[in-house]
Order: sequence, then structure tokens, then C-alpha cells
Amino acid sequence: MTTVPLRRALISVSDKTGLIEFATALDAAGVELLSTGGTAKALRDAGLPVRDVAEVTGFPEMMDGRVKTLHPMVHGGLLALRDNAEHLAAMEAHGIGAIDLLVVNLYPFEATVASGADYDTCIENIDIGGPAMIRAAAKNHAFVGVVVDTEDYADVLAELEAHGGTTLPFRQRLARTAYARTAAYDAAVSTWMAGAHGDAAPRRRAFAGTLKQTMRYGENPHQAAAFYTDGSNRPGVATAVQHQGKELSYNNINDTDAAFELVAEFAPADGPACAIIKHANPCGVARGATLAEAYQKAFDCDRTSAFGGIVALNGTLDGATAEEIVKIFTEVVIAPDADEDARAIFAAKKNLRLLTTGALPDPRARVLAWKQVAGGLLVQDKDTGFVAEADLKVVTKRAPTAAEMADLRFAWTVAKHVKSNAIVYVRDGATVGVGAGQMSRVDSSTIAALKAGRMGAELGLPETPAKGSVVASDAFFPFADGLMAAAEAGATAIIQPGGSMRDDEVIAAADAAGLAMVFTGMRHFRH
Repeated sequence: MTTVPLRRALISVSDKTGLIEFATALDAAGVELLSTGGTAKALRDAGLPVRDVAEVTGFPEMMDGRVKTLHPMVHGGLLALRDNAEHLAAMEAHGIGAIDLLVVNLYPFEATVASGADYDTCIENIDIGGPAMIRAAAKNHAFVGVVVDTEDYADVLAELEAHGGTTLPFRQRLARTAYARTAAYDAAVSTWMAGAHGDAAPRRRAFAGTLKQTMRYGENPHQAAAFYTDGSNRPGVATAVQHQGKELSYNNINDTDAAFELVAEFAPADGPACAIIKHANPCGVARGATLAEAYQKAFDCDRTSAFGGIVALNGTLDGATAEEIVKIFTEVVIAPDADEDARAIFAAKKNLRLLTTGALPDPRARVLAWKQVAGGLLVQDKDTGFVAEADLKVVTKRAPTAAEMADLRFAWTVAKHVKSNAIVYVRDGATVGVGAGQMSRVDSSTIAALKAGRMGAELGLPETPAKGSVVASDAFFPFADGLMAAAEAGATAIIQPGGSMRDDEVIAAADAAGLAMVFTGMRHFRH
């Protein structure tokens, strides 16, 4: 028989969402309630009959609650095989009562870490008894149901009403969820400990996530996909509120993340900024006096690629900016907030997704990034590299003007978010040409210049907007040819890491062309 009647439940929860309603329904169904500490008090205060675990074990909770459920009277009730005569005899001999349902959600360790709590507080929020009970109940899912998420309360009650207990397939599903929860919990603890102890490469590394969304498919229709959150609560696509539009796709999420992480580089206090992304690469980035102006300048970098792209803003989306955005098809707009005028304008575009995040992510906060390779994972710190103006080294005879220096720093920030080899042309606080993902740097330079010229012609400009621009390269120029391609396009100043064996040759070429060039001493490869 796969259906197990529910006669006795042990409930010990940190998150008490829905607790009273759930426990009331169990009590009404004749289920005996066992509990601990604060959970027992909450149940008792609600007028529900509850038996303390301390009464069952014969031992009081002790050591500030560190020891309360680690006892044979509890684990025997969870682990006993109900169809094993020896187990049943042991239960009878020692007065161990069966526990048919375990309801546990763990101490809020992840939330404690996210709050910035000190080391000792984080340690005290590592749950011990909870994971032990969860694993015991999940192992014995042939006879015991285990609930670790408040979202499953309704399903338990539906099972109870439909079957008078829990069915094996249902308990199997609960057990899978339970083991994933304890794995995620241990992953959070081990990751925090590695960081707290300064271990950048621990012998074992665990990653975990919580399902946020299943998807129709991944990058392509033949690929299955799902979206998981990591619990870090970093402002962005994982935590955003979607106000309208159809469900985000795999590619939407990837591109929206790239767009918002880029625009977050530009602090709102320094003025409005906009980034437009297509296939994870920026096709236009700009500052402006208003968000509408920043959007228009970004759009004018590459109007063709902006069609069907992702727009990210560093401030509250307003009606004037929304009016400009809806003039072409846009997949997603993401911003910290959006006013009522903007929302009303977007409401007429049912396929446009509007996301608000409440804040911008900290572009310099340490975050782990990883990618899968055959047989393993590559793990690194997210690229949070920042170069202040004082860190830049002028290496040419001519130093950049103040205006050139402002554009150089802007271009360098954008280049960090362009796939290598990356070349970015900027003029007056806006990209005018972007070359991305080419196998040679000279090709990236040429492509960026061609795109700038094409856009200049489309806008009816008398000359390419690359003329009078500055150029950023994400890595050094190994030869002078890439630099000369930029100069021929009309660039007047260059920012690059330096460090090539031929730096002297490249500097001499820049001097010969009358260019100003600065070295950052830092590269921004992005693969």
C-alpha cells in the first residue's frame, strides 16, 4: 500500500508563513501535532493542541536551542521502516512513536548572510537539527512525508483530503525537494565560510539555486531550459518585478542581465544613462541630460541592431523616454522604477516586457561567476575592475584633453561589457561604433568604424561620427595595425591596457598620427 495515513506530524519552522492555517487543517483532520520552541508557542497561542518535543524525548531544549531534536525518540520515529518487524519491535520496546509527516524550514542562514551579519551571528544561524531530520525523513520517504517549503502546504492538505494520507509518488516528490534544499543550504554555508576565511579556491565547491521559472526552451527550440535564482538578492533580472508582457525567454534573461549590469556602471548621481543590448553585446550606450536624451543617443549608435533589443536605464523610466522607446519594437525594458505615465504608454504594447528592480546592483561588489565546460566548472570573481583617472598613464607625447579623457573613461567602462576582442568608439558621452567578438583586434576596429560610418549616413551626418571620437580596446594592441585602423576612422585618442612586447612600436605609431594614448594597466577580456 503506497498511501500512508497521517496520524502524527512534527512541525518546527523558522518561516511561519501559513503555519497556523496549515496546522489548523491538520488538527481538524485528527493529526497529532508535535513541535519545538517558537513554533510550539505560535501553535499554542493560536489555540491548537500541541505536544512539545522535549516531552517526547524526556530532555529539555538546551544550549540555547542547539540541542532539541537530536534524539532517538525523534529520529527513530522518522527512520523506522514500518514493514520491518525488528524496527517495529524496537519502537515498541523503547516507546518510540511513528512520525508520519515532518514539516521543517531551516534557520534563515542565507538571509542572515545577505543582511551583512557578523561572523558569530552567521554561525548561530547554521541549522543542525533541521537538516538532520529532513535527511532522515527524506531517506524514509516510503513511509514519511517531508515538507521544507511553505508552498507545499496546500498540496499536503489536498493529498490528505483526496487520499486520507500521502501517496508514494507525492512523498517521493517531497523527498527530492528536501534533499535539494539541504544541498542548497550546505552550499550556502560552505560558500560563505570559504569567503569568510579567505579561501578563493576551496577543495570542494557547491552551487545551488531555486527554480524561478520553467521555459519553453533554451537558446534554441531543441534545448530544454529553466531559470534558477541563487538567493543573493542582487538587484537585476532575477529579482525584478515584471509589470507586463509575456514570459521572459532564456535569451531575454541573458541579454537583460547584460544590459542592466552595464548600465549600473553609471551612477545616477552622475546623470542619466542608457544601454541597449543585442545578443549580450551593447549596440548603443550613452549618457544624456535626461533619460530620453540618453536613450536617443544610444539608439543612434546602431538603430538597426537596436530593433528587438533590450533597453536598460539607470533611473526611473518616465513618460518622455517611454514615448521614444515604443517607436520601435523592443523586447525588454529594465529600470530601477517606472512612473505612471511610462507604464500607461507601455500598456499599449502587449509584447513589451517592463521590469523594475527597485535599485541598481553595486558594480564593484564581489560576486562569483561560473561557466560550464566539459567535465567541470570554471569559477572566477566577476569582473569588477575599475580604473580611476589618477591610475591612467599617458604614454604619448600628446596628453588627452579633458573632453577626450571623459570619453576615454566612458569608452573603457563600456568595453568591459563587450565580448572580446572589443573595440569601442565614443564621442560626447555616447558610443558611435562597437566592434565585438572578432578573432583579431584589427577586425573589431574595422567593423566598429564601418558601423559608425553606416550610422552616420543613415542619420544624414556630413561625416562619420567616428571622426573626433576616442577608442577603447579591452586588451593591448599586439601590433600597430589595430590602432591605425582606429586613427584612419578619425579617432583622436586611445585607451588600452598596455603590456605588449611591441608597446614602443604602438606608442610610436600613435605619436606619428598625433594621437593621445593612455594605458590602464588592466584588461577586460569577456568571453
